Amino acid sequence: MTGDRTVRIKVLVAQQAALRGARVAVVDVCTAAVATLPIGGAGVSAMSRTAAGHPLCSTDLVSERLEELQLTLGEGPCVDAYALGSAVLASDLRGDEERRRWPVFAPEANAAGAGSVFSFPLQIGAISPGVLDLYSGVPVELDSEQLADAMVLADTATLVLLGTRLGEVGTRPDGNPPAPCSADGRLEDLGGHRAEIDQATGMLTVQLGVDIEEAFIRLRAYAYTHERRLAEVAADVVARRLRFPPSTDDGFGTADDA
Repeated sequence: MTGDRTVRIKVLVAQQAALRGARVAVVDVCTAAVATLPIGGAGVSAMSRTAAGHPLCSTDLVSERLEELQLTLGEGPCVDAYALGSAVLASDLRGDEERRRWPVFAPEANAAGAGSVFSFPLQIGAISPGVLDLYSGVPVELDSEQLADAMVLADTATLVLLGTRLGEVGTRPDGNPPAPCSADGRLEDLGGHRAEIDQATGMLTVQLGVDIEEAFIRLRAYAYTHERRLAEVAADVVARRLRFPPSTDDGFGTADDA
């Protein structure tokens, strides 16, 4: 059942990207969440223990406001989910428990149009690049099936954010959007590069003399600056084709001659 759920979510996310006519991105995970769960909107914020977080995407003005509120106030389900490394479910922001836990955020979020907020950390091993937030305009609880879907959506958002492709998106010759498949026609395994990204990040902690969060930020920065997939950069680091010496002027690393 878990495999069926994962495939279903992958297909739904890829369909959202196909509607945009673009490669899968975290915004497609957010729109897929709205399509499959009893929520009004969703958003993703990038977060780090060594730098200020920032919103990456949101599906509407309410979710955008919720991301900004939590990062500005430093409190809310998103902040707690990242710190704890586990889901934080606030089913009724008008409740006494929620108001005690987030005395500033809860009333502000309620005034912004949110009755419930559900936050899921984006996490693979020791790497946690952000949080997926879901909100409902009215108080609501997610049942076990809906929670399971939300967890798969969070895993998918993590892998997409790390640069692992769900599948190429475009238009087939017959005019229909393609299925989320790899070149040989199989659904691409989103988790295929997890170990290599973890390994590359670990190697950078030694090369740069920094903690794992900073090493991962540097890895992402290099991939972004050079317009490459994170998985490809990680492979080069692991194969020692790419080094990030601390003395590098641009801070992003240089390729080995070997």
